[in-house]
Amino acid sequence: MVGDKWSLVIVRDMCLGKKRYGDFQTSEEGIPTNILANRLRQLEENGIIKKQAYHDKPVRYEYLLTAKGADLLPVLQQLVLWTQKYDADCWEPPAGFLTAKPEDLLVDTLV
Repeated sequence: MVGDKWSLVIVRDMCLGKKRYGDFQTSEEGIPTNILANRLRQLEENGIIKKQAYHDKPVRYEYLLTAKGADLLPVLQQLVLWTQKYDADCWEPPAGFLTAKPEDLLVDTLV
């Protein structure tokens, strides 16, 4: 479900507050649009994220982590810690990322 690079990048970005298609396109990794659309669809099909409309005309969607998706946060945190240990050029997470808890990421409608 999340074994490819891009799915984890999307989940990481969602843990950092990104919700909309355009938000994901601003990530440093530069995910191609066709892959982004595909991964968002796969993550939704696997119950890791939920798509909900935030604008009616034209319809625009935002993506939110489900409880299943939020439970990936400790996995991402451990990957960051491992990478920091072995790679001096590791991505430096923003303040609070390593101490956040999955329940901090949930929106009331997804609990």
